[in-house]
Amino acid sequence: MELDWITAQQAADKWGITARRVQALCKNGQIDGIVRLGNAWLIPRDTPKPRDGRYRNGRVPRKTNIDITKTEGGDDNDKI
Repeated sequence: MELDWITAQQAADKWGITARRVQALCKNGQIDGIVRLGNAWLIPRDTPKPRDGRYRNGRVPRKTNIDITKTEGGDDNDKI
């Protein structure tokens, strides 16, 4: 049985993360079936994206848009 391999950059494009993040996942052993060839990582083509271990549910929380230009209690710029 011959496996199809993809590079870290191809995995990054497929999974929507950076190539550097894929390399870190490989280095930490978080991707199954990887092979190191010289200074490149080879990843089996059918490998799913690993779960994000930084958060309990595996997803990065969305950032909220906060308007920092508005202040409470009036405008302090009027005193200048």
